[in-house]
Amino acid sequence: MTIIMVYMLLVDGFEEIEALTPVDILRRCGIEIKTAGVFSKRVTGAHNISVEADILIGDINEDDMEALILPGGPGHVHIEESESAMKLIEFAAKNDKYIAAICAAPSILGKLGLLKGRSAVCFPGYEKYLRGAYIADCKTVIDGKFITAKGAGAASEFGFAIAACLSGQQTADKIKAEMQY
Repeated sequence: MTIIMVYMLLVDGFEEIEALTPVDILRRCGIEIKTAGVFSKRVTGAHNISVEADILIGDINEDDMEALILPGGPGHVHIEESESAMKLIEFAAKNDKYIAAICAAPSILGKLGLLKGRSAVCFPGYEKYLRGAYIADCKTVIDGKFITAKGAGAASEFGFAIAACLSGQQTADKIKAEMQY
């Protein structure tokens, strides 16, 4: 069995529920996921909840990466400030890896032109950054290898969408039932 490795980038100001809910869901589905601190392992979220990332961004093994997740929150701008993070996003896109972004984070993908011609969603007000995307009227969208979601209220749906793409709808549905979702 091939090990699927998912990485989630964490920066100060990340939206906690948008990061930790998908991590929890993916782990329940048996998917290997590591949180990666972009600037440090100790990261403080938008609501002053500090977490210890599993690894630093420099420890990410691109060879085993199947998906990259970008949580939103006011800290999403710090992802764009990191040359390493931006190179990793471009690597994932170029190598047909899943890229999942929620809340304001889809704006990063839009600014890179990665959502052109695709359906996508984001936190209301950030649509102008989804350059060339078709703005969908729902909470979570899967279009090819891109998964986008509106915000904290869509965190579970976002996590289950990622899980369905990586481990199959049946596995995602089983975990949904177990979690009483």
